[in-house]
Amino acid sequence: MSERTEKHQPLRVVVADDQAAIREPLAAVLALAEDIDVVAAAADGTEVLTAVAAGPVDVVLMDLRMPRMDGIETTRRLTEDHPEVAVVVLTTFADDDSILAALSAGARGYLTKNAGRQDIVRAIRAAAAGQSVLDREVQNRLLASVRTKPAAAEQPLPLPEDITRREREVLTLIGQGLPNRAIAEKLFISEATVKTHINNLFAKAGIRDRADAVRRAIAAGLA
Repeated sequence: MSERTEKHQPLRVVVADDQAAIREPLAAVLALAEDIDVVAAAADGTEVLTAVAAGPVDVVLMDLRMPRMDGIETTRRLTEDHPEVAVVVLTTFADDDSILAALSAGARGYLTKNAGRQDIVRAIRAAAAGQSVLDREVQNRLLASVRTKPAAAEQPLPLPEDITRREREVLTLIGQGLPNRAIAEKLFISEATVKTHINNLFAKAGIRDRADAVRRAIAAGLA
């Protein structure tokens, strides 16, 4: 749990979408969460960067297709210039190119617009805590993409020997596309314990994010 959450300070969120009919209701709905403060609504990437510069901002909920500066380029600039700001993509596009481009640019989460309010709120909280959240459709496409990569592609590093049995089980379930809550239910442990195992696993294995964890699980024959 982040220091901000422990002190009950709201997460400062920017909602970015070029369609006012989506942007404004979404901002209003998110503002109903006690721990979220929507500090700005942006119609394109340049407005996002302006809002972040005026800051402080914790999370940007980012559409991908926007005029002037799209979500991919905006995410890349935020990752380079404001690494403390987490990006969660919320888009109608779930094609391989969009997913991989967003994650490569530094997005910590990727949701489609089929996601419900609670899913979006959970993704924002997770991103602010340094965790990655991919919805099921995105995880399935990412899994399929990784599995069909040519053998000549760059291979992930092997897992270190000090990975525990439980951490290996958690990695296996991440590789199968399960979110933290489902992993906790599968292993009969708390979601907080799952997060601890994931943090330890990522630190030991040098795993960058959940997408990288999926790649490592597949490479290790766990998924």
